[in-house]
Amino acid sequence: MSKNRSLLILMLALAFGSACKSRQYSRNNKQIEKNAKKDNPNPISYTTISYIDAFKGIAIEEMNKYGIPASITLAQGILESGSGASDLAKYANNHFGIKCTSDWKGKAYYKDDDQRDDCFRVYKDPRESYKDHSEFLKRKRYAALFELDKNDYRNWAIGLKNAGYATNPKYPDLLINLIEKYNLNQYDVPESEREKLAREDKVFKEINANIPNEKKLYTPVNVAPKDPPASLENGKYHVVQAGETLYRISQLYKISVDDLKALNQLSDNNIKVGQKLVVVK
Repeated sequence: MSKNRSLLILMLALAFGSACKSRQYSRNNKQIEKNAKKDNPNPISYTTISYIDAFKGIAIEEMNKYGIPASITLAQGILESGSGASDLAKYANNHFGIKCTSDWKGKAYYKDDDQRDDCFRVYKDPRESYKDHSEFLKRKRYAALFELDKNDYRNWAIGLKNAGYATNPKYPDLLINLIEKYNLNQYDVPESEREKLAREDKVFKEINANIPNEKKLYTPVNVAPKDPPASLENGKYHVVQAGETLYRISQLYKISVDDLKALNQLSDNNIKVGQKLVVVK
């Protein structure tokens, strides 16, 4: 058999396999849509204003639980779901465009996105989608965002893009414009330093406990990887504990993060359990 003939057979086989998968995905989607229409025969047709009214409560609940700004959650819901009008939102109750991952055990809905027939999560109702949005952000790649105040929607928007939530370079601007157009930041409540420290501890512990396939944020070490400069060896030290951040330590000792980094010759905000830090100038 010639190489050209073999190549043609291979291409036909791949095309046939792809067509079979597409038909399978189409049947799957039709069943999902049928079930959705049965469960909700008279779906609500939202405007952006009515969408905000419908979901601001759960967005605030999730903010109070995890520290994700309600304005960010609402803006993402509006943007990703078309204010609840997208097929993903109507049939899969997926308001944030969250795709299937290896740990997802639920149903799937298929549609073209970054790739043909991308797999998206299906939820029993929108509330479950909002809750899973919070759980989804409790991943290592988004950990730095939880050091921000829950009323700092601008840096949250920028951070989500930088962490890879979306590929659109204008994603932060789209979120910020929605927040400011609809005054969504009215649902963000500034938190006290005590609340911030307590939330950071809780969220970072949960992030570390819920990432089985990723490296832990903080890895215990027997010897501090970077001791303080010899010229400051008589200074006051703080030994880093699990879950602590530079911001948290700076608040404990009433010193700025920049000063902490300068005193300890740190080039970034990464610290490790057991590391000794100079905390007095």
